[in-house]
Amino acid sequence: MRLNSEESLLLVVDLQAGLLPVVDGGEQAVAEAAWLGGIACALSVPVWLTEQNPEGLGGSDPRLLTALPDHLRWQKTHFNAHAEPEFAAALEQSGRRQIVLCGSEAHICVLQTGLGLLEAGYALYWLCEATVSRRAEEARLARERVVSAGAVPVSADMVAYEWLERCDGERFRQLHKAFLKPRSSRPLRFF
Repeated sequence: MRLNSEESLLLVVDLQAGLLPVVDGGEQAVAEAAWLGGIACALSVPVWLTEQNPEGLGGSDPRLLTALPDHLRWQKTHFNAHAEPEFAAALEQSGRRQIVLCGSEAHICVLQTGLGLLEAGYALYWLCEATVSRRAEEARLARERVVSAGAVPVSADMVAYEWLERCDGERFRQLHKAFLKPRSSRPLRFF
């Protein structure tokens, strides 16, 4: 199914300052999530951030908070964010059925959240270059598992251009200047 900006929500799981230094590909994950989050905010796609045990792992990476001024932040104790009753109720009330998911660690919180969302009937899009773990092998295994359960692997560019739909409007021209120019400093790493 094609992504639609009016049905989508970007969910960034646990890209937290205390965890990122030990995560393989953490810098790229933050850059990709911030870039796509900027597009999302400009297109009125909700951006939600989760934090697992922020007292121990720190809050969301400050670069994300700066890049995503229009976000909603959730603190959680379950590895699966959808297992948090308030989160699940708010997501249902949002009416958004397409969830673009990324974060860390891929094989723990992101995977369990993804499986929970699939079980609840959401269409899930796994943002590959922004979903990371301490070990790349674990990120790869998580992606394989969630895709076999029904998620669709995507890149940030795939999502952005599907949300935009066309190139002949003012919205595209504005975003192209700000976000869609070539980004040679963004190396792609797919797990």
